[in-house]
Amino acid sequence: MNVLARSARAAAKPLAMARFYATEAPAASEALRLTFVVPHKAIYKATDVQQVNLAATSGDMGILANHVPTIEQLNPGVVEVVESAEITKKFFVSGGFATINPDNSLNINAVEACPLEEFSLERVQSGLAEAQRLLSSAATEKEKAAAKVEVEVYEAIQSALSK
Repeated sequence: MNVLARSARAAAKPLAMARFYATEAPAASEALRLTFVVPHKAIYKATDVQQVNLAATSGDMGILANHVPTIEQLNPGVVEVVESAEITKKFFVSGGFATINPDNSLNINAVEACPLEEFSLERVQSGLAEAQRLLSSAATEKEKAAAKVEVEVYEAIQSALSK
């Protein structure tokens, strides 16, 4: 480094260290605006709801209006939509992303989603047993990885149904 650059850097005044605070979000409705989509359809499209509970990789979270903006990767698990005090709907998602925006909107993009009441515990248990059998008998790493994902999804469905 040349002498001029070094001298200029040493002589420059350091930037004032100041703390800044987040500005308040504009007043919005008290409802959370949910858009919940899978590749082939929209389950909710800009619908006002009270709360959404989801299983993210960072942990289970409940999202209300005025939630801090963030992006979360979804684990296989339940997305619970509380539309009102009387109406709650549960969906099993295999994965995806949830984006919480500063304008009280929540976008959930899931790979697959199915209403939880469409699952049969007996069929899930038999599917899990078959997936575990495939995992134990898998010959290649590719077969093991596919069987492991299948086991994890069946276990997540079974856990959701037994709650």
